[in-house]
Amino acid sequence: MGRVISYEAPKGAVGNDAFTVNVRAAGGEWQSVFVYEVKVDMHEVRRASMAAFDMEGPVEVEVISNAVPIREAVIRPLSFAAAHRVAGNAVYFTLEQPRKLSIEINGLRFANLHLFANPVERDVPDPEADHVLFLKPAIHRTEDIYRLAQTPKQEGAAAPDTLYFGPGMHYLEETILRIPSHTTVYLAGGAILVGSLVCDRVEHVSIRGRGIVYLSDFHRFSAFRGIRIRFSEHVLVEGITTLDPPHYSIYLGKSQHIRITNFKSFSTRGWSDGIDMMACEHVDIDDVFLRTSDDCIAIYGSRWDYYGDTRHVTVRNSVLWADVAHPLMIGTHGDHHRGGDTIEHIVFDNIDILEHHEPQPNYMGTMTINAGDKNTVRHVTYRGIRVEDFELGRLVDLRVVWNKDYNPVPGSRIEDIQFEEVSYNGANTLPSQIFGYDEERPVVGVQFRGLMINGVHITGAQEGGFVVNEHAHGVTFTSL
Repeated sequence: MGRVISYEAPKGAVGNDAFTVNVRAAGGEWQSVFVYEVKVDMHEVRRASMAAFDMEGPVEVEVISNAVPIREAVIRPLSFAAAHRVAGNAVYFTLEQPRKLSIEINGLRFANLHLFANPVERDVPDPEADHVLFLKPAIHRTEDIYRLAQTPKQEGAAAPDTLYFGPGMHYLEETILRIPSHTTVYLAGGAILVGSLVCDRVEHVSIRGRGIVYLSDFHRFSAFRGIRIRFSEHVLVEGITTLDPPHYSIYLGKSQHIRITNFKSFSTRGWSDGIDMMACEHVDIDDVFLRTSDDCIAIYGSRWDYYGDTRHVTVRNSVLWADVAHPLMIGTHGDHHRGGDTIEHIVFDNIDILEHHEPQPNYMGTMTINAGDKNTVRHVTYRGIRVEDFELGRLVDLRVVWNKDYNPVPGSRIEDIQFEEVSYNGANTLPSQIFGYDEERPVVGVQFRGLMINGVHITGAQEGGFVVNEHAHGVTFTSL
């Protein structure tokens, strides 16, 4: 028997009436799901839609298009192969398990509905429990939150270790909430937090729930991030959504043992990347949806206050949509003063790439490694990556570079890069690139196994539209 949980939006939430969404457990009563406005695409900011609910077991979905008559409907990622029917001005389909989808009417990718069917939450905090500080909708002074969190709710009890933001609008008066160690921040479904969450030199922190971190009203140059994690370890981010941060959705600096799962984000500003990391280790990113106006995922060495190598990073089971720049990016920044950094043991697995649009040739590539700052990038695997037709860019860009916008010196090398069961269906207009910088700074050992472009198994560079320069060695194309 199926189960559906929907959350009422608070007064003050910005909605979009382009769609009506109803869901129900198979054969049950329809439930209405609030449709939020989400801004997309820095090039020309437009107002798309988002709806979310929790599910368990088979669930039926009805999506009504209020803005335009339906001539055709597409549900992406196409790999989902969603069977659906159109009746009048509605699209109907059934979900057997949680999914992150784009419902596109008449090819309108910038006026689409993003539909997030989340798994039902486990271990939801009890707002009445002694260890939970329940925060009603309000304008919150952070000093008041800290004071209440240090005060036991009952005599003899421990102080609360969970900050529970209940349904409604919450405003952080100082904009930033710095989370102490051994603390859970829970954003309930129907909660919208206007502000930014920071983990700074802490450990064992959880940020989770079904709520929203909303930053659309802050100026681009305020540079607020949705979540900032620096010099920290054992941090979990689960289930929440960030809307339109001026800078990164999640920013990781010199941190380790970080897990990000079922996270969703949208952005429209310059440098509003999805998840970026500098000098980090043991990062697990699972089941995320990122539609961003800069890199969706960027993995660097040293940058700003964060020094060191980056290694053991996994990104899996995710959907990426880069309205600007790269869906997947590695390598630009490092510590050239100390001979560069090593970025290694990186795995991208089971990922759908829905868009890549980048007019600047130096910043193209759905799967990109640009090693600068004397960096070495090695032992990287792209496995089960499905790239759909994109607007502008190239499929692969592997280069040891001297990008004078960012790099005082070129990178050192790229080596041992594996592409396994990668597929792309699209125009393939611009060639992919595999370029060493010179013989002392080469690309070495790039293997494509089971690469398919437009249904054709690629067995050579020219056949796949790849340009390989004289400083790249050991580039091979084989079947699985």
